[in-house]
Amino acid sequence: MFIVGEKINTSRKKINQAVIAKDADYILRVAGEQLEAGADMIDVNAGTLVDGEPDALRWLVQIIQEKFSVPLCIDSPNPAALLEALSVHKGRAMVNSITLEKERMNAILPVVLRFGCKVVALCMDDNGIPDTAQQRLDIARRLVSRLEAEGISREDIYLDPLVRPISTGDDFGMAVLDTLRGIREELPGVHTICGLSNVSYGLPERALLNRTFLAMCIASGLDSAILDPNDNRLMACLYSAWALAGRDKFCRKYLKAHRAGKLSSDV
Repeated sequence: MFIVGEKINTSRKKINQAVIAKDADYILRVAGEQLEAGADMIDVNAGTLVDGEPDALRWLVQIIQEKFSVPLCIDSPNPAALLEALSVHKGRAMVNSITLEKERMNAILPVVLRFGCKVVALCMDDNGIPDTAQQRLDIARRLVSRLEAEGISREDIYLDPLVRPISTGDDFGMAVLDTLRGIREELPGVHTICGLSNVSYGLPERALLNRTFLAMCIASGLDSAILDPNDNRLMACLYSAWALAGRDKFCRKYLKAHRAGKLSSDV
């Protein structure tokens, strides 16, 4: 499974303070811990800084890639901020995210094409976030059609079915699972990704809900996720669900995690 570490986000108080203070040591420690825990890519988000977002994203990309040879997920709907960050990025980045909203598509797509990025595509359009799986699948089809027409290959498209808190809608969890199954059946070759922790917002024992939902999503076809790789119990669930879903050949990753002590009951 492709893992994007979620922790370098200025919505987190300590990250916000570190970015404002240009505390490179703290940012690098957080990035390094996520990579050591199993992240394949690091998400960087400075959206709360508004006018300071372009400079902050550029700085984050520079300091992280000076230390670590890792691609980054540039998380912003602001084309000016994306341009600043991508202009100094080494290798192929991922842009999070594009949608079928006309204004956002027209602003972000040229940036993605210019830098040859992988792209997270949210299943929403100018009508907002759809409630049903069928509505999301319809948007997913149109998103893939538009992006392919622009020359972006399916393997570079990561469809996000949009996880919403089940505390605000009983069917929101199942809508994601049904969307994932539909994408797997109707759009082969396209990746799926989600911001996992949204599902538990506003509820107690959020970590339990996140772990359970991750296993259900993997069984439904999820092949990448934006999550906290330092959550050992979550990662143990990921390795076991990936193996049980028949997606870990000869259980190699599961066994490797076991040998590293990442699957014990007290992690």
